[in-house]
Amino acid sequence: MTRKLTQRELRSKSGEVLRALDEGEDFVITRNGEPVGELFPIQRRKRRFIPKEELLALFEGAPPIDYERFRADIDAFVDQDPTPRY
Repeated sequence: MTRKLTQRELRSKSGEVLRALDEGEDFVITRNGEPVGELFPIQRRKRRFIPKEELLALFEGAPPIDYERFRADIDAFVDQDPTPRY
């Protein structure tokens, strides 16, 4: 259920509001009794594992990789010198 929250309450109870957001609660923010905005929790993305066959199907139409060229491209942009910098 959405709770109404005045601008003043938002300012003075921000910690409480953030904890409520963490628990999934939403808010309608009001100013002078008029709604001016909404606060709702961001949906956290859960890791989703997919079957190996599905992953392989995604790459089925991809062009082949020339590993020599790929390595040369990486070496051209990444400094792989292990010498310490002082």
